[in-house]
Amino acid sequence: MKISYNWLKQFINIDWDAEKTGELLTDLGLEIEGIDTYESVKGGLKGIVIGEVLTCVQHPNADRLKVTTVDIGADAPVQIVCGAPNVATGQKVPVATIGTTLYTTEGEAWKIKKGKIRGEESHGMICAEDELGLGESHDGIMVLDTKLKVGTFVSKVFEIENDEIFEIGLTPNRADAMSHHGVARDLKAGLLQKEIQLELITPSVSSFHVDARSLKIDVDVQDKENAPRYCGVTITGLKVDASPSWLQHRLKSIGLSPINNIVDITNYVLHELGQPLHAFDANKITGNKIEVKTCNAGTKFTTLDDVERVLHEDDLMICDAEKPMCIAGVFGGINSGVTEGTTSIFLESAYFNPVSVRKTAKRHGLNTDASFRFERGIDPNITEYALKRAALMIVEIAGGEISSDISDTYVNKINDFEVRLSFDNAKKLIGEEIPRETIKSILTSLEIKVNNVTETGLGLTVPAYRNDVQREADIIEEILRVYGYNNVGTTEKLNASISNSKRFEDYKLQNIIGNQLASQGFYEIMANSLTTPKYMELSEQLNADYNVEMLNPLSNDLSVMRQSLLFSGLEAVCYNINRKRSDLKLFEFGKTYHQYPDKREEDKHLSLFVTGNISEERWNTVVTPSDFFYLKGTLQTILQRLGLNRLKSSPIKSDIFSEGMSFSLGKKNIVDFGLVKKSVLKHFGISQNVLFADFNWDNVLEMAKHNSIKFKPIPKYPKVRRDFALLIDNTVSFEDIYTIAKQTEKQLLKNVNLFDVYEGKNLPEGKKSYAVSFILQDEHKTLTDKQIDKIMSKLQSNFESKLGAELR
Repeated sequence: MKISYNWLKQFINIDWDAEKTGELLTDLGLEIEGIDTYESVKGGLKGIVIGEVLTCVQHPNADRLKVTTVDIGADAPVQIVCGAPNVATGQKVPVATIGTTLYTTEGEAWKIKKGKIRGEESHGMICAEDELGLGESHDGIMVLDTKLKVGTFVSKVFEIENDEIFEIGLTPNRADAMSHHGVARDLKAGLLQKEIQLELITPSVSSFHVDARSLKIDVDVQDKENAPRYCGVTITGLKVDASPSWLQHRLKSIGLSPINNIVDITNYVLHELGQPLHAFDANKITGNKIEVKTCNAGTKFTTLDDVERVLHEDDLMICDAEKPMCIAGVFGGINSGVTEGTTSIFLESAYFNPVSVRKTAKRHGLNTDASFRFERGIDPNITEYALKRAALMIVEIAGGEISSDISDTYVNKINDFEVRLSFDNAKKLIGEEIPRETIKSILTSLEIKVNNVTETGLGLTVPAYRNDVQREADIIEEILRVYGYNNVGTTEKLNASISNSKRFEDYKLQNIIGNQLASQGFYEIMANSLTTPKYMELSEQLNADYNVEMLNPLSNDLSVMRQSLLFSGLEAVCYNINRKRSDLKLFEFGKTYHQYPDKREEDKHLSLFVTGNISEERWNTVVTPSDFFYLKGTLQTILQRLGLNRLKSSPIKSDIFSEGMSFSLGKKNIVDFGLVKKSVLKHFGISQNVLFADFNWDNVLEMAKHNSIKFKPIPKYPKVRRDFALLIDNTVSFEDIYTIAKQTEKQLLKNVNLFDVYEGKNLPEGKKSYAVSFILQDEHKTLTDKQIDKIMSKLQSNFESKLGAELR
């Protein structure tokens, strides 16, 4: 939210610099995320002074140039070469002195320097309107009033707005601070704690009166639950035109574009007081009647952005006798707004139910300044006041007269909140006893009324616009933020406690594996648990009936909880690839959510994504693309780190993997992994291969708890390696060789490794060659050649009989 410091000073007469004021606002809970500058004229006309042309003669070397001497209030006149056709002796003109920075219409800066133009020295520049940013004319130089004093800065002659703009990171609960008046109210309370007592200046509406009751528009609020208060008044005989410069500057300073005087005034009051307003062209209201109601589901309505929208049965609408004209509290209609031909308006000021507005805005994907405020809850007690304020401004700026009494429908009054504050509870939560008079002073400065005072506490009435302050804890928070968190002392004693935690706590294993993956070049990602239901169509294994759906989703793309970590991870892969980061290794710890017919389930997962090359391209290394076996090796290191070694591997069939495998331990599935199908990747616009692994982290935790660590001395007898080059069928896998080898020799065979694969020329059709190494070791003695040969003969025999293998 943007707040203009100049505008803020209209409510509170503070002379602090913007940075100091920003620090106080941050301490009050209105965090200042940045302070920007606003200049109605780029550069603020710095260095531009009033000059008087003393002489003006033809340039000796150029027909279209003049050589002038100009008095700029310096010790001596300066010579300036000027090409304007209208420059003449005796004129008062704006002069850009040496060193002044001017800006082109595109905003590019350029500096005035001393120089020579066709042989004649020039010490400045006599400026035209467009060169100063004061207009668009470039027909000649600006000729100013002859009464102006030479040497006066031009910025003091013209209405130049220089402002500082606070960017406030407003939290959703602070609806009371969504205006300049609300921020000033907080600022006043903060200054009071610094013993600076300033008055909060509120615009007067005492001059409001009805000029002539010539246009009455009846108001019928049919849905009083969603429109508790609705006010309106008519104004006739006005003229729609451009707003005065001061009003345009106010809006531009906070990032709004001026439209016309009527719309600009409603926007001005919105940001001034926090009350949204809407102006209808009275001539477009059929039957001189306003009805506040819902319409039939399916009714079509075109909004101001020229988009036809289909209304929901719960959308609150502002209608005339025949048609809807505005989505209440959200967006106006294209056929009822103010145009250049408008001469009469019906001005609306209302309080709409925050929940109703929020649901309507989300349904239609709209987020306006009005809905932003209505959704969070505005002050129901300033509805009429804001209407009078806007009406008086319209009559002053656009002319016309107030032509009806104010219609104010307010059947069920919104009451203030009654809260009891205990001094003891305040001390416990704050950690320090704040003087009772200070507490009362803070609450009073926040417009919280103190009804009664006892030895134990206070009876309070909180104004209705503070809908976030309804409990005792909220009152204490208000006291503390104004008193100042930095003013609460800390004790010199430091208390600490040591909790008993198990070795296999979830967070401990996550840290272990997370650190291991990070050391292998993986980056951790955190994806949104909310996702789009469209992803369910990418896999038959996911059932849309099991989706956990949001009752009030932020958007259609974030309307269900995810059933798989795959798709949110692929979103991250796609995002990075589109930004030229194609070599990726990512991991995420997260949950999946399922709504089964008889229960809801949350399952913890660890997902890995690998794509592109394993390592960065370097001059002294060979670039190796990641593949299935790289991912498999990474998974094995994770499982080994957790002590899960006796794993069973098996191929899996899945509509998300083109080829995949699974590791299990006993009856528990540990991880599924493989190469993601091209059809799935195509949905995300990914053209390169992506490897994906999905750990069932709940099963990992359970199996890790049963793992026991055994210690044994390092064998002092040497290992022996023997190799086989086996000619086998293409259908035989290394897994088959590994299993047979382990079954053949269970004690002395320590490791089996595949170190070369050959498929190609000089091999029979349907055959391949595997080079396999075998590591043998006896932990109690040195192996003899006779023992080794016997084991290798057994291995060879079993490979030949069970796999049809041949030694090459």
